[in-house]
Amino acid sequence: MVEVTVVIPTRNRATMLRQALHSVAAQRAVDLEAVVVDDGSTDGTPAVVTGMGDRRFRLIRHQRPQGVSAARNRGVAEARGRWVAFLDDDDLWAPEKLASQLAAAERDDRAWAVTGAVSVDDGLRVLTGEPPLAPERIVADLDRYNSVPAGASNVLVRAELLAGTGGFDPRLRHMADWDLWIRLGRAGMPATVPRPLLAYRLHRANATMDTAFDPQEPLAELDAIIDRYGIPADRVAVDRWIAWTCLRAGRRGASLRASVRAAKGGDPRSLARAAIGLLHPAVGRRVYYRPFLRHGQDEAWLAEARSWLRELASG
Repeated sequence: MVEVTVVIPTRNRATMLRQALHSVAAQRAVDLEAVVVDDGSTDGTPAVVTGMGDRRFRLIRHQRPQGVSAARNRGVAEARGRWVAFLDDDDLWAPEKLASQLAAAERDDRAWAVTGAVSVDDGLRVLTGEPPLAPERIVADLDRYNSVPAGASNVLVRAELLAGTGGFDPRLRHMADWDLWIRLGRAGMPATVPRPLLAYRLHRANATMDTAFDPQEPLAELDAIIDRYGIPADRVAVDRWIAWTCLRAGRRGASLRASVRAAKGGDPRSLARAAIGLLHPAVGRRVYYRPFLRHGQDEAWLAEARSWLRELASG
């Protein structure tokens, strides 16, 4: 039986998808398959998958876009592995990512696992880094915010646990991963790997970076999650995220409004960050990420990520 099924939803990102697939093909010491769900692409996405020449990769196509959650769920339905891992088409894995998570899960007898992550730009330059919290802290903090670093590309989960907790809610565009992690956390703690084995790419084509991004959508989804689980979710954290997302998209007015809400909610530093963002000429560049970090920079830790990213880029 296949050990891990990697589920990759994609739409019109053929170039980035090729890099993501190379990072899957480079995984060491893991018997895997990859299910690529093409959610209505109109570019060369199918040719990228078939051009890999890797029998472990399967392509599933949606003729019309159904959304990333539906695409992930379709991939899960097609999975044959005992474990399922998610990888977004614009993210990248270190070669030891899956093997390290499997070893940690076996060591701690856990049914899901997370690792550390870095954020990178289009040139794969490391911008920031975020190690995972302790397992107990991850689960406790999930009631307040999404405490799993870097989104869906981080998580490895036993297929039977995923089947029992249910998949991604297609009604949630921005918070479907957090919604699922809450359910996984209520089933048990994750194993953690405190290494930077995931690269989350920040770019203008991120799902929240297009002109259709409505800042009210994540607030409505937040209310839905609060109602669903009865949790004391951190509205201020969501407003900070909206402010940052809008600022990266060049929507300074929407960013300022979200920062003001965050300040009124009890975070006066949001106004200082807003002022920097509104005045700084290098919004979205490396120098601007530092005010938004939750953890200090560890240069040795970040250097590990730079090493495997260079290796991946040169391969």
